[in-house]
Amino acid sequence: MLVGDWMTEEVLTILPGAPILEAMELMRDAGIRQIPVVEASGLVAGIVSDRDVRDAMPSKFLPGDSAAAQGQGLLGLKVKDIMTHDPIVVSPDTCMEVAAELLLQHKIGGLPVLDEYGLAGIITEVDIYRFLTTVTGVSKGSSQFAFILEDTATALEELLNDLWARGVRLSTVFTSYEGVEPGQRRVFIWVQRLDDAKVEQLVMHLKRTYDLQYHVHRGETYKTEF
Repeated sequence: MLVGDWMTEEVLTILPGAPILEAMELMRDAGIRQIPVVEASGLVAGIVSDRDVRDAMPSKFLPGDSAAAQGQGLLGLKVKDIMTHDPIVVSPDTCMEVAAELLLQHKIGGLPVLDEYGLAGIITEVDIYRFLTTVTGVSKGSSQFAFILEDTATALEELLNDLWARGVRLSTVFTSYEGVEPGQRRVFIWVQRLDDAKVEQLVMHLKRTYDLQYHVHRGETYKTEF
């Protein structure tokens, strides 16, 4: 999955010389948390966030603090005074996982997306959440099953073939080696919507046949008792 498939394409932008109050109003009215700062030439000069605005605001507890000490308070500040210069950017061909890692690693809320023509969009935390809920099928009522399997060439194949044979349609499969013994792996499988009776029958079979850790159905998590 690529950033270009999930980014927000219609992006509000602001000039570096715009008053900080204008940035505040844009973010408030649009319900967003960051705005790319773009020169008149189209060059992306930075990004300004609601956190940048909050950090620039004078503290009511410390007279003369921050912007107020400059004599004009927020009215004297421009976007270029508080924005993040040379922001981290990605391209439309960047993997979504890479974009998510950048957001997490740098503790930021959005990344400008640049192509050969300039600003193509922005990828934000909300876009990442939308991506995850879509690919896992959560937004369409999918059920999740979590297993610990042997880390062999056939273990996962046998499980998936078993589910297909029982008429279960798969949405997504994730695997992980975190928190398991050597020679094992965690497997998380999301399946398309099942009714309650079908889930109950399926869970009974999976408990007997595999190391089913838990399953999630209709938003409720049911841990397997050992």
